[in-house]
Amino acid sequence: MAAEGIKIIADNRKARHDYELLERVEAGIVLTGAEVKSLREGKLTLSESYCRVESDGAVYLVDAHIPPYTHGNRFNLDPVRRRKLLLHRTEIRRLNTRVRERGLTLVPTKVYFKRGIVKVEIALAKGKRLHDKRDTIKKRDVQREVARAMQA
Repeated sequence: MAAEGIKIIADNRKARHDYELLERVEAGIVLTGAEVKSLREGKLTLSESYCRVESDGAVYLVDAHIPPYTHGNRFNLDPVRRRKLLLHRTEIRRLNTRVRERGLTLVPTKVYFKRGIVKVEIALAKGKRLHDKRDTIKKRDVQREVARAMQA
């Protein structure tokens, strides 16, 4: 991935476990300079975050924790503030209708640098039930055993 100019900052593995990810979309994010510097240090927590389409027609990243920059000053902002995501109007409308109609949710799956710009990958997700999670774990274990048998 480094050859493509992509450097992953954070990966939301919990989202893959708790949700069935249906469709992924890449979005830009509005940040301050100190937040970008903190991200360059690799500091970000996505585990409890989600995305919301507000009534003003914008999509926001909520509860993502970007800690204050270590060499920052008094202008450091709230680490858990909501951050605006940059998407085309048609993408926002399409995502909003899918979220409202089918009871899906928007979950951030990755945050990464792409050619020096911070990008967020968000996914339309459907919540998994406990038995779905167990089925996923069983399938993964079977695939792992098959791979081991093929190597031996």
